Amino acid sequence: MNQPVLSNDKPFLIIGRAGMDFYADPPGTRTEDATQFVSHLGGSSANIAVGLTKQGGSAALVTRVSDDAIGRFCLNQLKSYGVDATHVHSEGGEARNSLAVVETRLQDTQSVIYRNGAADFEMTVEDVDAIDFSKYGALVTTGTVFASEPSRSATFHAFEKARSAGLPIIFDVDYRPYSWPSAEVAADVYSRAGALCDIVVGNDEEFDFMAGKKGDGLAKAESLATSSAAIVVYKMGEKGAITFSGTNRVETGIYTVQALKPTGAGDAFMGTFLASLSQGRDLSDAVLRGSASAAIVVSKVACAPAMPTPDQLEKFLSIHPGPSVG
Repeated sequence: MNQPVLSNDKPFLIIGRAGMDFYADPPGTRTEDATQFVSHLGGSSANIAVGLTKQGGSAALVTRVSDDAIGRFCLNQLKSYGVDATHVHSEGGEARNSLAVVETRLQDTQSVIYRNGAADFEMTVEDVDAIDFSKYGALVTTGTVFASEPSRSATFHAFEKARSAGLPIIFDVDYRPYSWPSAEVAADVYSRAGALCDIVVGNDEEFDFMAGKKGDGLAKAESLATSSAAIVVYKMGEKGAITFSGTNRVETGIYTVQALKPTGAGDAFMGTFLASLSQGRDLSDAVLRGSASAAIVVSKVACAPAMPTPDQLEKFLSIHPGPSVG
């Protein structure tokens, strides 16, 4: 299968949640000991959109937020980062926005995620039908959107619309067990989604999950690359990543840094990886630049504001000794 062409002239259309992140402050503070918190934009899809825009790309988010102060916070934050929020709709009633209470620390890091009556799961087929897919260069989604209805059906409908419009479909597996009714349902839905996508990105545990057995994830990633997807990135934490493109296999390392927190790396990787491909960089270079952005984000507070600009990324690459495999 030929590598999909990602346009640098059209925005990425990204489906998935935007939320509020509360960080115990100052860095290093445990949540239960905190007397103050700082707020930032959160949510995997929103973070990817920010990562793309800060790397010179453009992105529009498709989701729902709660019709309250927290939802309006998310809308204001998206706009401040230059993310198009035209297709972000407010959901009233008892729907509530995604909220994460997290810590900037490595040891025994705690994350408390509030997803009760999540507004983003209320995205509908009608929301998708209101989008002119011809205006966009690619469709991106994270796995969270498939965890509940009507969001699941709406996202599969978006896949159909994207395919009809000739858009590449990109899937960040992003498995969050707490969002799903059962592991069996999640495995079935993820396998269906993965088989429809041109680019699939996930970590070793997520591919193990898709394969249905621990240790089978690498074979699952390789089989996707030879059957349906043009690019599959199999991330292995400190051991780097293996990228499959057809029968080609490329191994890359990570950029070692003094990390402050473990969160945000995957979103940073995805944003820069996609921006790099759309700018015409080769696949290996795009993976390495994504890895460098991931390293930058884990070394700073929060996720969205820590996403690097092109100048920040180039400076990091110029002074770092280079990637290594753990």
